[in-house]
Amino acid sequence: MTHLQLVPVIVFLTSSVVLVSLFQKLGLGSILGYLAAGLLIGPQMLGLIPDPSYAQSLSEFGVIFLLFIIGLELQPKKLWSLKKTLLGFGGLQIVLTSAIFAGIAHFFELSWPASWVVGFSLSLSSTAFSLQYLTERKVLNTEFGRSAFAILLMQDVAAIPALAIIPSLGLEAAAKQSHVNWGAFLFTFLGIVIFSRTLLGPLLRQVAILRSRELFTGVTLLIVIGVAFLMERSGLSMALGAFIAGVFLSESEYRHELEADLEPFKGILMGLFFISVGMSVNAALILQRPLTILGLTVLYIIVKGLAIFAVGRIMKLPTLASRNLVAYLVQGGEFAFVIFGVGQTANVLSLEWTQTLTLIVTLSMIASPFIILLNDIIERKQTQPEKEYDRIDDNNNPVIIAGFGRFGQIFGRILRTQDIGFTAIDHDSEQIELLRRFSNKVYYGDASRREILEAAGAARAKYLIVAVDDMATATQISQIAKEHYPHLLIYARARNRQHVFELMELGVQHIRRETLDSSLNLTQNLLIDLGIPEARAKFMIERFRLHDELMLKEQYKVRHDQKVFIDVSRLGQQQLAQVLKEDLEKTYIEPRKEQVHEPG
Repeated sequence: MTHLQLVPVIVFLTSSVVLVSLFQKLGLGSILGYLAAGLLIGPQMLGLIPDPSYAQSLSEFGVIFLLFIIGLELQPKKLWSLKKTLLGFGGLQIVLTSAIFAGIAHFFELSWPASWVVGFSLSLSSTAFSLQYLTERKVLNTEFGRSAFAILLMQDVAAIPALAIIPSLGLEAAAKQSHVNWGAFLFTFLGIVIFSRTLLGPLLRQVAILRSRELFTGVTLLIVIGVAFLMERSGLSMALGAFIAGVFLSESEYRHELEADLEPFKGILMGLFFISVGMSVNAALILQRPLTILGLTVLYIIVKGLAIFAVGRIMKLPTLASRNLVAYLVQGGEFAFVIFGVGQTANVLSLEWTQTLTLIVTLSMIASPFIILLNDIIERKQTQPEKEYDRIDDNNNPVIIAGFGRFGQIFGRILRTQDIGFTAIDHDSEQIELLRRFSNKVYYGDASRREILEAAGAARAKYLIVAVDDMATATQISQIAKEHYPHLLIYARARNRQHVFELMELGVQHIRRETLDSSLNLTQNLLIDLGIPEARAKFMIERFRLHDELMLKEQYKVRHDQKVFIDVSRLGQQQLAQVLKEDLEKTYIEPRKEQVHEPG
């Protein structure tokens, strides 16, 4: 490789590192950072990379890996279980928004095939952008957050057949009827099905036994690129082939390892894809037609926002939740860039329209963080002033219970029978009113605030029960207690293993996952009903509990390395099966053999 070939690589890396870091620090997200990097180094501005095709040829692999990852995550059984939500929210949003924008595009004298391509492209939202903000603001599990996720998931699913259909809409393709070799496609597809159902599992198992991460990564790359190549030879897109490969592997036991191995490649190449999009953005259009471009962008945001709001209300979301849905999904999506490129290649869209639409989607992405911020300001102004917290009596109780829902009440009921004083705090005013009807003394307050813990007597208490439902709040309460009241012995409720790890990092020692005991007890009842002796079933459950606690500690040590974490987990499963088998044979089979030989 000559120094001339290294220059573009250095330019790409330098611009992306600097601008992505800057944009993330400003809270605008990495996608806008990559787009800005492409715009800066492209022919429109500094001209450091005068030929955008240099990046576009490599960035195609980013799309391939993105679709493979999407295929891995779209497990057929999971999709089927979510069919009502996907078709309800996602399907309605795509159909309604696509139809509106297709009508607007046809009004601008585009042909109907081109209008439907534009309509569908503009109906899409950015999965990476939206999920990042939903997760960061901890609203993904809210009513509108789950609805937003369903819409984004349905958009990803719908984009795949669109990539296969759009090339057949072009004038040249129509004249030639089709360039797809359907016979070769059918043969390739059946071959992939047979291979994935028969040989792929044993192949990955043998590779995993060798414990070579490099080899496993190499096999993964071979599968993705190989299937993509076969699909291209059949006349379809490589992206569609990668998606099909991902779907077939989504039910594999090695799905998480495949995803972990490809994540670095996907991140780098997707970054390159967005840089290439930024390089192709014709920023001069803003200077040439500022009112037209900005007007179309505003029109796009308003029309799409109204359509999404209508979908939310039709699906019986409250007004506030529907408005939040608009704020997080109103921007254009990264798949729109891909579809614009496919449409231009197939002669469905002209270069002028492709550049205009790309610029509009890019501007909508830039506006998205500010729209979310504006929505937050409006929501804060419209929210009623919060009820004042209760004044907590200083009863010098040894126990503080933070969160007095279904979990915390068990502590309270048992402590009350033993005349042990406790101070119960909860942040749900409706729950408190209900509890007070049954003569429960509960204070309204937020235990994640230090002044509330101080008022509850944390400086003199001996024990703190963290029983709140929200993981972030539970972690925050534990952190405050560890920093300011280190003498408190904390008993914490955890949602899942990851939450356990967060609490362990804080030094909390008494942690119990909220569903562990109930699920183990119910499993013990099932084993007994299946005919397993009660003593044996109890032994199995206790052995499982002990092994699970040990595994939790081992997983905690390697929690930051996903590949090692998966290996440790799989090894733990194998060890558990072996231990249970050996212990049960020793405990329940050998004594019976001895009894048979006892003298009468």
